[in-house]
Amino acid sequence: MARIPTAAVAATGLVGGYAVARYTKQRPLGGAVLAVAGAFAAKGWREQAGTPTAAALTGLYTVAFGASHPLAKKIGAWPAVFAVAGTVAAASYAVADRKA
Repeated sequence: MARIPTAAVAATGLVGGYAVARYTKQRPLGGAVLAVAGAFAAKGWREQAGTPTAAALTGLYTVAFGASHPLAKKIGAWPAVFAVAGTVAAASYAVADRKA
């Protein structure tokens, strides 16, 4: 079975979590999407690159989520979400997916 790239999972978690929260008006539901995707990505990061790298990428994922909020005030919500999702996806690809 083909492996789903962790970069795609992480980006989907950030974008999908925001979309679900925005369009359902249920922030906890968006948070659940964010958390499930983050856990799935973290599992892949650990398997592909080891525990220290997985911890660093999980931290980046969490910080990116938090950073999207003040960034949204400067550039808008969707651009902020896409910016942080792209950053996390690029880092994930560089340190985990490219090696697999």
